Amino acid sequence: MEQARELLREFPVVDGHNDLPWALREQVRYDLDARDIATAQHTHLHTDIPRLREGGVGAQYWSVYVRSDLPDAVPATLEQIDCVRQLIARYEDDLRPALTAADMEAGRREGRIASLMGAEGGHSIANSLGTLRGLYELGVRYMTLTHNDNVAWADSATDEPGVGGLSEFGREVVREMNRLGMLVDLSHVAATTMRHALDTSVAPVIFSHSSARAVCDHPRNIPDDVLERLPVNGGMAMVTFVPKFVLQAAVDWTAAADDNMRAHGFHPLDTTPEAMKIHRAFEETTPRPVATVSTVADHLDHMREVAGIDHLGIGGDYDGTAFTPDGLSDVSGYPNLIAELLDRRWSKDDLAKLTWGNAVRVLGAAEDVAREVRGRRGPSRATLGELDG
Repeated sequence: MEQARELLREFPVVDGHNDLPWALREQVRYDLDARDIATAQHTHLHTDIPRLREGGVGAQYWSVYVRSDLPDAVPATLEQIDCVRQLIARYEDDLRPALTAADMEAGRREGRIASLMGAEGGHSIANSLGTLRGLYELGVRYMTLTHNDNVAWADSATDEPGVGGLSEFGREVVREMNRLGMLVDLSHVAATTMRHALDTSVAPVIFSHSSARAVCDHPRNIPDDVLERLPVNGGMAMVTFVPKFVLQAAVDWTAAADDNMRAHGFHPLDTTPEAMKIHRAFEETTPRPVATVSTVADHLDHMREVAGIDHLGIGGDYDGTAFTPDGLSDVSGYPNLIAELLDRRWSKDDLAKLTWGNAVRVLGAAEDVAREVRGRRGPSRATLGELDG
């Protein structure tokens, strides 16, 4: 374990997805005094600063996720961005604002956690490229094209096919993201959308929190033919820890648990205290299959074999899931994963790429592409109606 901690002191974790802002919205309506993450929050959250430090986290993409069924997704997204900004300002000794790869490296030198933002779902732009640009100006550096539901221009992995992947406007969203330097995130999207985005993007794409479909057959995971394309694209897949995406037995259990949540009038993703009571009661009567550190490592072994070590990262999805694997119960657990990979004979160089190097490279490459594209064209004025009819 000491070897893992030593490695993380030099090459800390860049985590691709943490839902702390949404948990703060749902639990305390952004009352940061009520959830002071400078102190231990074990009973309420997966995330606080002491555990981020213990886990060796050096950079975090904070998700500014809002549910896709909210009627006012854009203002809700702005509130999420405001929450992240408040957190950075309140905990400035520990959190550093970050917009670029250079900012990430500066945070590492300073010993502060570089704090970036990612939007989760194209519903956060309301079919508007102007809104997309606004999110970028406010600091958002990736956008997941869909969440659990389709948008008008892109199909989700967990919805019925709509436009068959990306529509022409969806492709224009990808092109505009390339021009901005905003990473195209393909977690949550249908495999057809993944392939269309890879056909369209001239910048590296990411999967901010997805694992290998060949290891666990869930539509939220990445098929091998898509993983095989990452070396040409230059992007990366950030393995997630969510048991229902990494352990096949948990897939079936979760379907039953979600049905139980709906029967009690809660959204399956609800993390309010009342909803969590329902989760826990179901678990007491129906023991859930338990994922472990080894389960996650199996995904990484497979993903390294298919995509190569230069295209892997970590995206735990903490505070966005009710359950976590044994040994990865919260943000303090990353050293356990690194120790497991060391036991599997992963080299220090490989682990340095997994935890830090790949994520910094990918964001820097997107910045390089944006400079080149901006030299050729200005902002797109295209509309959904114009391109998709």
